[in-house]
Amino acid sequence: MSISIAIVEDLDEVREGLHQFISLNKEFKVLDTFSTAEEALYELPMLKPDIVIMDINLPGINGIDCIKAIKNKIPDTQFMMFTVYENDEKVFEALKAGASGYLLKNTGLIQMIEALKELHNGGSPMSANIARKLVTVFREQERDLEEIQSLSHRENETLQLLAKGLLYKEIAEQLSISVSTVRQHIHKIYEKLHVQNRTEAINKAMRKS
Repeated sequence: MSISIAIVEDLDEVREGLHQFISLNKEFKVLDTFSTAEEALYELPMLKPDIVIMDINLPGINGIDCIKAIKNKIPDTQFMMFTVYENDEKVFEALKAGASGYLLKNTGLIQMIEALKELHNGGSPMSANIARKLVTVFREQERDLEEIQSLSHRENETLQLLAKGLLYKEIAEQLSISVSTVRQHIHKIYEKLHVQNRTEAINKAMRKS
């Protein structure tokens, strides 16, 4: 039984190139190709391919929004992003939308075939630098969480009041402590969170909330 594929890519040469190359492999069958997400949204629920190769930067609806709109209609279909975007935001958006693989367009065609097989077998293939980015982000998140957890109860209270925009004097009144003690707590907060100012401290805490 061949693995059925659909391709959503607006660049004609890329779309046709993928179609021709993948079709050379007898393990795959390309059911159809689309140049816009709008076409794909209409046709994919009827085709129900095993895998959709999806570009992000499409005219009209982008590839990530296309996955969000259609994933529930074809839950058994796997989505492979195939894009030039390698920034953290796009990667996480795509994975949250329901993509299971993420390849950059500089991926070789042989590697693409292996990635499609891996995806079909339950893996989550990604270009090496994308996987490295994810590992780095997760490590940073783990470190940030450890730093937040190192704050004392009083330091947490102080940080929450800082986040509400209160002045040192107002924080002192709320917590029934001196302004000098507030300054000491804030100094310790900055030290533990490895930040330089109120904004950085609040941003780091908000990411963990």
